[in-house]
Amino acid sequence: MTKTVLVTGASAGIGKATAIYLAQNGYNVYGAARRTEKMQDLKSYGIKPISLDVTKDESILACVEQISKEAGSIDILINNAGFGSSGAIEDVSMEDARYQLEVNVFGAMRLTQLVLPKMRQNKYGKVINISSIGGKIAFPMAGWYHASKFAIEALSDSLRLEVKSFGIDVIVIEPGGIKSEWADVANQTLKRTSSNTIYKEMADSLEKLNASDNFPEPIVIAKLIKESIEAKSPKTRYSGGFNAKQILTARKIVSDKVLDKIIMNQFKG
Repeated sequence: MTKTVLVTGASAGIGKATAIYLAQNGYNVYGAARRTEKMQDLKSYGIKPISLDVTKDESILACVEQISKEAGSIDILINNAGFGSSGAIEDVSMEDARYQLEVNVFGAMRLTQLVLPKMRQNKYGKVINISSIGGKIAFPMAGWYHASKFAIEALSDSLRLEVKSFGIDVIVIEPGGIKSEWADVANQTLKRTSSNTIYKEMADSLEKLNASDNFPEPIVIAKLIKESIEAKSPKTRYSGGFNAKQILTARKIVSDKVLDKIIMNQFKG
């Protein structure tokens, strides 16, 4: 039977590429985002756009209810909705910090809570959580973003152990640098938060690092997601994108102090 997929954050970047790629490969895809006007072109691929604000419980409930009525169940949930808010921890307001976690963590976990009962009943389900290499390693000027991705990593590990016996797989995707709106949003918040503070020099360096032209297209991650979904025995984690494997390997083999030096060398010049 055709599997029904919900991809959040489907209005751009990895989410949009994933929704299109899965639809092209025979899945029944719902693409969800706040900016529904940016998903109208998805209809030509047979994708059903649906409004979703992951910071509002009523929106999350309505999204899951609509798909359940139309398709019977959500077989595969791809928690991709999220953004990167940058700025020194000293400079970021608690309001902005809470919003970062609300979008990147609590919204994803609330959706997961709602789809699990039907997945359990069906004895089949895939929960794909889009983390980041930033869920394993933390750069300066993005502490709250890293906190959100470290949280997704930990929650995924706990959830994987809780639901495996019900036929549900929990898989983490850890992208490195990818061409998307992510860098633009991160740099906008960086300028607003820390470009005129004591951290200005570091903020300017991070802005240049975020704007690399070497990042691959998001289809790289879309293909990884499909691979993880279709694997008979999926790995717990998949990584791809600019420098992803190198950075994750460094995290495993060098000490914290050596890693600090490696990271801060990127901010020189």
